[in-house]
Amino acid sequence: MPELPEVEIVKRSLKKKIKFKKIIKVTIRNRNLRFKLQKNFGKFLKNRFVKEVSRISKYLILELYNQKYCIIHLGMSGTIHLISKKKQNKFTNLSFYQSRTLPEKHNHVELLFSNFKIIYNDPRRFGYFKIINSQSELKEFFNRIGPEAISKDFNLDYLKKKLINKTKNIKNLLLDQNFVSGIGNIYANEILFYSKIHPKKKAFQINTSEMNKLVKFSRYVLQRAIRYGGSTIRDFMNTKGSIGRFQKEFKVYEREHEKCLRENCNGKIIKSFITNRSTFFCNSCQK
Repeated sequence: MPELPEVEIVKRSLKKKIKFKKIIKVTIRNRNLRFKLQKNFGKFLKNRFVKEVSRISKYLILELYNQKYCIIHLGMSGTIHLISKKKQNKFTNLSFYQSRTLPEKHNHVELLFSNFKIIYNDPRRFGYFKIINSQSELKEFFNRIGPEAISKDFNLDYLKKKLINKTKNIKNLLLDQNFVSGIGNIYANEILFYSKIHPKKKAFQINTSEMNKLVKFSRYVLQRAIRYGGSTIRDFMNTKGSIGRFQKEFKVYEREHEKCLRENCNGKIIKSFITNRSTFFCNSCQK
């Protein structure tokens, strides 16, 4: 699943290409995504200009004129491809994924612009689109999720209020988008390593020093991942058509049985499962 850094990379690519451009045609091949496409989806987008492309948490937002919006969530396997009109079925250098094959049966939504089109491809159909008719409706939609992990609202005071009496383990809490948004499994593992916190530690057991580390390293890990162009585990690519490089910086993720990379630590990386999610941590320095 694309996490905050990967969605940010996609946002930057889309913004460069579609900002101030007109959506000429909308082709819907399958309405049955995670949530069924709204009946007026095609008519809503057709002939509208894209005013801005932004991101909140793991959501892409196409801001149209007159306070209209289209929210895109990529789900587990959703990918966005940009195809030049002059080079039919060939990816431009702004394609976001390594695969150069695009099975048409998984092309669910196409947005046609003047000289290119954007294809939403999603084999598992866990992603979705949602049209929003006002700024207040947009605000209401995002009120249900927690503060972004890289925002100023995710701070020590917030953690002190939210962690008290919480019996959930800290890793599951970091993955709870209602608690803090934008962190997925990969980065939760990395953040906890940097913070020296065991992933199974109960939230109410986290002390003030550890809270400060969670705030600090959530920002550090996610912002660094963005600078490195995201993490390529399967097929993600960055804005220049190159694979993300942050996977080369992983300290624990997918490093089972390897030596801990922390200085003066002789521990090894352990893999376990927490709520069916692969979890990696050092058996020595994460307490």
